[in-house]
Amino acid sequence: MNSDAIANASAPPDSVPDLMRAIGRDARAASLVLAAADTDQKNRALKAAAAALRARRHQILAANEQDLREAAAKGLSPALLDRLKLTEPRIEAMARGIEDIERLGDPIGTVLAEWTRPNGMVIQRVRVPLGVIGIIYESRPNVTADAGALCLKSSNAVILRGGSESSQSNAAIHACLEQGLHAAGLPGGCIQLVPTTDRAAVGFMLSEMADEIDVIVPRGGKSLVERVRQEARVPVIGHLDGVCHVYVDRAADLQMAKDIVLNAKMRRTGICGAAETLLVDRGCAVTHLAPLVRMLLDAGCEVRGDEPTRRADERVKPATELDWAEEYLDAIIAVRVVDGVDAAIEHIRRYGSQHTECIVTADAAAAERFLERVDSAIVLHNASTQFADGGEFGMGAEIGISTDKFHARGPVGVEQLTSYKYLVRGSGQVRGG
Repeated sequence: MNSDAIANASAPPDSVPDLMRAIGRDARAASLVLAAADTDQKNRALKAAAAALRARRHQILAANEQDLREAAAKGLSPALLDRLKLTEPRIEAMARGIEDIERLGDPIGTVLAEWTRPNGMVIQRVRVPLGVIGIIYESRPNVTADAGALCLKSSNAVILRGGSESSQSNAAIHACLEQGLHAAGLPGGCIQLVPTTDRAAVGFMLSEMADEIDVIVPRGGKSLVERVRQEARVPVIGHLDGVCHVYVDRAADLQMAKDIVLNAKMRRTGICGAAETLLVDRGCAVTHLAPLVRMLLDAGCEVRGDEPTRRADERVKPATELDWAEEYLDAIIAVRVVDGVDAAIEHIRRYGSQHTECIVTADAAAAERFLERVDSAIVLHNASTQFADGGEFGMGAEIGISTDKFHARGPVGVEQLTSYKYLVRGSGQVRGG
């Protein structure tokens, strides 16, 4: 679907099925082309798309400014406005992310395993694309670039349905991806942006396109992800909540703990890897709790704490039971004193969302216990939870973080957007008995 379509237009209700069916047909046809495309052709498209992002940055910024004005008028929170906002450095980061993806090895055709059976048959397990991926996302326009590039590199056609609040930014970015496809001689159906903000398009993608879409990836708030999980008739890759924890152990260096906690909470409060709960070992509470709490409060973060935390600073608000499982996505954090690493692990098991957790400690045994026993997609030792990102993992970029245990877990990058098939080569063998 061409980006020259008015990005924020609402399609008449009776036209949505026809629109989405046409997009689905184009995507399915393009997926067959991509499955046969060689690495050089895909890389040419990615290089050209990155160049187009830089060349069109002023148009992208103008489109984003319009989105920001409309979003502010609708009363979007500062955290959501930050997710939506683009700057020249953020556009440059998108372009570099596409170039990083271009430099990654092509996963398609990789032989994952090979063996020969006693009867002489040779069996290989080989990476293949998933086919057509539908991505439904909110606020962050950089997802348009990241998702389009990752799907292209992994030979998957993609149908992108961004949020209405970022529709003009998404269209401007998508035009750059289209330019890259054209430069490499690939069909526009490889990366399509749904050109309507009509919510009926989302419902149709979830319930009526099982023949056209192989997997859905939601990226957004809890209500979006819940809806996708409830209504989708195809497999879903994603996470519901990002209730991330930092546990400061009794053997933690205080300055390191302060640096990590401040970054994990306040670098960007609206991302899913932002810390939402701070756990402090009772064994270091006398020396570490008050400085950590004071630092957060002085940085403009609201602290909701248990009784020991409230005694540490009179500005702390009382925490309720609901706070321990809350994903704030804002400058708010829950703080609790716990009795050592096992109590921290138990708290995370009870209240966490299996997303990202961190332990700060100089005790190697405590660190290994935490790393081994915390059942989350990403577990860190002495590093900020804000590293929960495919780009930071060297994966170029990510479509999102998966807390699922089937197919993909953690950052969803190029390799996680593939499946495999078995190739069996024989010489006339037949099965007896």
